[in-house]
Amino acid sequence: MSTSIAAELERETLLKHPRFSCKLGKKNRTVFWTPTTVNLDHHVTVPEIDSKTINFPDKYVEDYISNMTTTPLDLSKPLWELHLLNIKTSEAESVGIFRIHHSIGDGASLISLLLACTRKASDPEALPTVPKFRKKRSASGSSSNYSNMFCWVFLCIWSGLMFVFNTLVDTILFVGTILFLKDTKSPLKGELGVENNTKRFIHRTVSLDDIKLVKDAMNMTINDVLLGITQAALSRYLNRKYGEDENGGKSKEKASNLPKSIRLRASITANVRTTAGIQDLADMMAKKSKTTRWAIIDRKKQSLESHFTFACATLILQLFGPKIAAGLTRRVLFNTTLTFSNVVGPKEEISFFGHPIAYVAPSLYGLSQALVIHYQSYVNKMTIIMAIDPNVILDPHCLCDDLEESLQLIRNAVTKKGLPADVV
Repeated sequence: MSTSIAAELERETLLKHPRFSCKLGKKNRTVFWTPTTVNLDHHVTVPEIDSKTINFPDKYVEDYISNMTTTPLDLSKPLWELHLLNIKTSEAESVGIFRIHHSIGDGASLISLLLACTRKASDPEALPTVPKFRKKRSASGSSSNYSNMFCWVFLCIWSGLMFVFNTLVDTILFVGTILFLKDTKSPLKGELGVENNTKRFIHRTVSLDDIKLVKDAMNMTINDVLLGITQAALSRYLNRKYGEDENGGKSKEKASNLPKSIRLRASITANVRTTAGIQDLADMMAKKSKTTRWAIIDRKKQSLESHFTFACATLILQLFGPKIAAGLTRRVLFNTTLTFSNVVGPKEEISFFGHPIAYVAPSLYGLSQALVIHYQSYVNKMTIIMAIDPNVILDPHCLCDDLEESLQLIRNAVTKKGLPADVV
């Protein structure tokens, strides 16, 4: 991976976005962006690496990224960095590491921006294609039968009542989580101050086709399958951990070593806005336009609880400032066990200024949790990325194994049971 990428960044892409050429300022409770001149030497790092002396390149990259979490980004300059590691790993010829402050954008926006900087490997002039999801239409035939009409009206009323009920319950649970409702202390849950600890990033690539097979066979979404895989893997991991004795050895074999009563919840990120399209971001950078926003309100989501929490967060931010808002967010995350997210990637292989991309592995740190799990699709692959606190989760690669094995167990169970004719 050559250093020419740095020049391309300045001439063609990221620096055309205003937040990548602005410093973050603060006055009283007001946070604002101040335009500044970007010196790429302060943002792009290409360390000298003697690959002959490195026996385990994958671990070297893990250690390199982990060390980055020990130092904050410099607020005196735009809040991003690019590290180019010319070292061959098990999956790629070299590694590019973007480190970007979350104030620049949310995960979906940053992935969209990254993809807007890339092109199809098969066509250097074409932007990558990202799957578009459409709502399934219910199979309802037209009928003048009054009984059918009555059933339709009844179902609408019932669905509306359930929608209101679920929203009310979710909102009460959310408020309870802020005030007192905590997850059970477990081998996955961090202690107070976990957000300040060094983090490690582990990733594993599995087959997206296997996930789609399960999705189609069980008539669900990819997100449903990923949540099921995560739940199964965490159960396997915790069952093994609770089955160990005080010295870390195996205790008596049991069907289940899990406590009778355990509360383990994930904070699942729900985007109530739609990100700007890849083409919009590419046009913005090409034309040096500042009118394209990161995101716009698209449509109401199925759960009003996400809108409630977003409205509360906005109100608290305006009334009490970022410190109080961040404190409440930290409390919600600390009282749960992990954060889960799934981001859709391109359908075909892509390149970054002529360099083919083998995989994309986004993650984040700074949350008051010891475990964050991201899923990122790319062509026919799904990359599982974990950000973990190594003081809490001592064997993260074993947890990665559990995630991979859980997918295979679910896939094998579906295959053994038999697939619908349209899936085979």
